[in-house]
Amino acid sequence: MNIEFLEAAQAELDDAFNWYENQQPNLGVQFLTEFDAALRRICLFPKAYAVFSGEIRRCLIKRFPYGVLYGLDDDTLVIVAVAHLHRKPDYWLGRVSTP
Repeated sequence: MNIEFLEAAQAELDDAFNWYENQQPNLGVQFLTEFDAALRRICLFPKAYAVFSGEIRRCLIKRFPYGVLYGLDDDTLVIVAVAHLHRKPDYWLGRVSTP
């Protein structure tokens, strides 16, 4: 399965890594490890996660208050947001078109 990130989602991932790494050495690496595990789970079972909005699904990242919001486009996993779960909900809705 191919994986694509929207530019804003990649920026969110980078920002989260930097924030955690600045809080404690190696914590950013731990965040990326859990993010990678979430991506692997999604790739194995892409339709296993609940539909969050429209065609967008959400997989939670273990140990960290983040979720991976993604859509499926044929054989491509499109990462729409790497969203902090305790911040403004649904801020990312403008990134996807709804039918």
